[in-house]
Amino acid sequence: MTSMSRARVARRIAAGAAYGGGGIGLAGAAVVGVLLAEAHLARRHVNGIGASPRVPQADGLYGRTYTVPGEEALRLTLLGDSTAAGQGVHRVGQTPGALLASGLAAVAERPVKLRNVALPGARSDDLDRQVALVLGDVDRVPDVCVIMIGANDVTHRMPPTRSVRHLSAAVRRLRTAGAEVVVGTCPDLGTIEPVGQPLRWLARRASRQLAAAQTIGVVEQGGRTVSLGDLLGPEFEANPRELFGPDHYHPSAEGYATAAMAVLPTVCAALGLWPAEEERPDVSRREGFLPVARAAVEAASEAGTEVAAAMPTGPRGPWALLKRRRRRRVPEPEPAPASPTGPTRAHGS
Repeated sequence: MTSMSRARVARRIAAGAAYGGGGIGLAGAAVVGVLLAEAHLARRHVNGIGASPRVPQADGLYGRTYTVPGEEALRLTLLGDSTAAGQGVHRVGQTPGALLASGLAAVAERPVKLRNVALPGARSDDLDRQVALVLGDVDRVPDVCVIMIGANDVTHRMPPTRSVRHLSAAVRRLRTAGAEVVVGTCPDLGTIEPVGQPLRWLARRASRQLAAAQTIGVVEQGGRTVSLGDLLGPEFEANPRELFGPDHYHPSAEGYATAAMAVLPTVCAALGLWPAEEERPDVSRREGFLPVARAAVEAASEAGTEVAAAMPTGPRGPWALLKRRRRRRVPEPEPAPASPTGPTRAHGS
């Protein structure tokens, strides 16, 4: 499938999400049915080998050394599924929330208050509940929210139009409340070890298709996206023992650190904390302004690529800025206000 064809599919899915359609499939109902069966076997494998039944609870204050009397901490909230929750690791400091909070505190030189409402096993239709939790206190709206969602939508055969509709609604509600929003799009399920060929190829195709459609939906609502698909592709495929956890499905501590390094620059940019020279497109890194569908397709296949709204809608539709930000090392998290393993949250399927 050509880049233009992929862009057309992504536009159709996003349009279906916006206007109530629901019949557009990811790779054909029969194919996805087979993929679902294989994914079910993979999940049984995951649940039986080394999967931790609980995930560390990393909520708390990070960057205490930056505390200034009278200055409030930045508020960072994570929403989504097991990847956002940090399933697969055992220490608080290894979770993506702790890594992002520590990194943000170091860049901003301000303490960061972390809250994580992500639920392992969640699909995009759970975002309505999670957003309600986040916005329950109008006086404590987060400065920035990071959402990681999509893998369970693919494995549970949720129509992509429905998936994107729920995600877009969540981004719209959070942006309307005043929070910046960064979405880590659907990871590349073609790298999961228990899934064999040819279903790995089909899983990769479905994952990237959803990621591209997610990007269009998020950008149209004023959020930013970062591609996790290719990031969790070649690097994870080449180093599965280091980047996958003991269940061969969820990232290891090194894997979560890699993902956090990809997302952190966009979180900082959303809050106006990134150097001004980094905000200009760098032609040498193939950055620039593109129709949002084309930008979405490019981002879905390249590690750590950011897409953000750039211009008003024109004759060819909305435009976006595609950025390939240089990753910065995420600082080691300082101890969270909890035990070494932290309180834990029960996981779903």
